[in-house]
Parts: sequence; C-alpha cells; structure tokens
Amino acid sequence: MLSTEDLVEAGERATRSAPARASRVDGRKRRWHQHKIDRREELVDGTLAAIRKRGGDVGMDEIAAEIGVSKTVLYRYFSDKSDLTRATMERFIETTLMPRIYEAISDDLDEYQLVRNTLAAYVHTVDADTDVYRFIMGNGATTDKSTLADFEKLFADVVAAVLRDKAFDRGIETDGILLYAYVLVGGVQLATDWWITNRAMSADTMLDHLTMMAWSAIEGMVRAGGSPEKFNALPHKLPSSTES
Repeated sequence: MLSTEDLVEAGERATRSAPARASRVDGRKRRWHQHKIDRREELVDGTLAAIRKRGGDVGMDEIAAEIGVSKTVLYRYFSDKSDLTRATMERFIETTLMPRIYEAISDDLDEYQLVRNTLAAYVHTVDADTDVYRFIMGNGATTDKSTLADFEKLFADVVAAVLRDKAFDRGIETDGILLYAYVLVGGVQLATDWWITNRAMSADTMLDHLTMMAWSAIEGMVRAGGSPEKFNALPHKLPSSTES
C-alpha cells in the first residue's frame, strides 16, 4: 500500500508532466490544422485545374477524378460543393483577379487610361478564365455569398479611394464617392455576367462600351463638381447629333 508521501510524490509527478502532455497534444492539433489548410489549398488548386480542363459545368466526380482522389477525400476537407466553390472563389479572387486590378490601378496613368485599364483588368481576366468565372458564379444559388460580397466591397473601396483622391485634387465634393464606386463596380459586374453567357460582342468591343459609359458618368460628375444641386440646375438635353 502506498504511503501518504508516495501518493503526494505521484501527484506531483503527474502535475509536472501534465503541461508537457498538453503541449504535445496542442502541437499535434496545430500540425493537423495546418495539414488541413495545406491540403485544402492543394485540392482547390486541383479544382481550378480541373475547371480549366473540363469546363465550368464540371461536377464533384469529375473534379475528384481529375485531381486523382476519391470524392470521399474531397468531402473530408469540404462539407459540400458549395464549400468547395466558396474556397475556389476565394483563391481566384485573391491570387488572380484582385492582383490584376491592383496592378492596373497602381500604374502612373492619366485619369482616362486609369479607368480603361481598371475595366480591362476585370474584363480580360474573366475572358481568359471564363470557365472558372462560370463555375464560381454558376453555383451561386447554393454558395455562401459572403466571399463575393467581400470582393465587391474591396473592389468598390479601391475604386472609391482612387475617385476620392482625384476629387480632392480638383476640389470636388466627395459625399457621393462611395455610391459612385458601387454603381461602377456593380454595373461592370452585371454587364460581365450578361456578356459571359452570350458573347454578343468581342471582349475589346465590350471594353470600349464599358469605358465610354463609365468615363461619361465620371466626366459628368466632375462637370457638376460632385454636387447634385449643381447637376440638377444644369440644362439636361441630349444633343440632336454627334459632334463632328
């Protein structure tokens, strides 16, 4: 039978070893968590490759086959197709779409070319990766919209920052800047959604029309000094013919 001293000593040993055991458990949990993150990223990369090879209507069976895993493996790391679509959308936005938009905006260009280049970055990225765009947008009915909403907010915030900077340079009112940014971003996105389904015109022709529309809106806002009151006081009549 253990003495009181033996029991106390055993208890002290257990107490001393508990943090070490907890540390080992925490370490395993961290490694497993990181493994899941790394594996999800690998599977998302594989999904993007499968989409680009098999098209935007690709299903989970085809994605799994293209990656070289069973569908069970996909469901081990993604709860359903909606979860995989959301992760794919995040990856495409973070690694492809937004970097190209940032690159377009960061160039030292005049205002017109800045507008055109930003629109071109969006249109040409979607044009070059149509199947990926169709996959992440086409599954929208069952996909968490938060990633797309975050992108739209980020894009609008970037556009607003540029508009606000240019407005300050000209002493223009800035109360409506964020609204204008959302109008531009939302209009471009809806127009691209329409265009991607029917290809009624070439990407360059669409870009010309988008640029004409966006630049005319910005120019009109600048002419009114960003003031709805000044704009409303101006005469509003379309010209009878184009200027020669």
